[in-house]
Amino acid sequence: MQQEVGNWKSSSVLFAALVAAGLILGGWVLGLQIKATRLGDRYVSVKGLVERQVKSDQAIWSIGYKQAGDELSTVYTRTENDKKAILEFLKQEGLSSSDIQIGIPHVVDTQANEYGNGNRAPHRFIVEQAIVVNTNQVDKVAAAAQKTVSLLQKGVILNNDRGQGLVYKFSGLNGIKPDMITEATRNARAAADRFALDSGSKVGSIRQANQGVFSILAADPENGFSEDGVGGSSAGSDSSLMKTVRVVTSVQYYLEK
Repeated sequence: MQQEVGNWKSSSVLFAALVAAGLILGGWVLGLQIKATRLGDRYVSVKGLVERQVKSDQAIWSIGYKQAGDELSTVYTRTENDKKAILEFLKQEGLSSSDIQIGIPHVVDTQANEYGNGNRAPHRFIVEQAIVVNTNQVDKVAAAAQKTVSLLQKGVILNNDRGQGLVYKFSGLNGIKPDMITEATRNARAAADRFALDSGSKVGSIRQANQGVFSILAADPENGFSEDGVGGSSAGSDSSLMKTVRVVTSVQYYLEK
C-alpha cells in the first residue's frame, strides 16, 4: 500500500513537472511570437537614389532626302546626285563606309490615284531615299550633324520625315548596374539610420527590398527622358549625346528599440 502511494506521488510530481515545463515552453514561444509581431509592426520604408552621367556609345543617323519633278528619269538622276553629295560629306567627316547603309528608293506617282479630289500636285513624281549611319563614332556623328547646312547649300533637300533623325544609345548599362545598386542600397540605409536616430530607434535587418527600375534620361532635363527597356522613350532623350542613368531602390528595415 505504501509503495502504491509512493508511486502515485512520484507520478503526480512528474506530471506537475511536465505541465510546468509545457507552460514555460509555451510562454517562451508566445513571447517570441509577440516580439515578432511587434517587430513586424515597426519598420521604416526608405529609398536610395543614385545617378551617373554617361556618354552614348552608339549613334544611328538616318539622313532622308527627296527630289520631285515630272520626268522620272530626271528626278532619279537628281536623287543619285544627292546620294553622292551625302556620301562625300560623310567621308569628309571621317565616317567609315562600313558603317553606312543606303536605303531603297521610294517613288510616289502623285497622278496614280484616280480617286483624287481633282487637285493635282505640283510635280508628278517624288523620289525619296535615306542613308543610315550606324556607328560607335559618336563624336564624329555629333560634329557632322552640325554641318548639314553644307548639304542644303548644294541643293540637297533633307527629309527626315521618312527617317528617324539622329538617335544616340548607351549600351553599357549592365556594366554599371551592380555598383549603382550597391550605392543606392547604401544611401537607403543612411536614410533609415537618420530616421531611426530621430525616432529613438535602431535599424535592424531588411524586411523587404526592391531593386528599382533603371532609367536613362537626357543629361539636359529640357530634352525629356526615356526609360530604356521598361517603357517608351522620347525623342528628346534619344537625341542627347550625354545621358543620365538613374536608379531608385526601395528598402524596408525593421526598427528595434
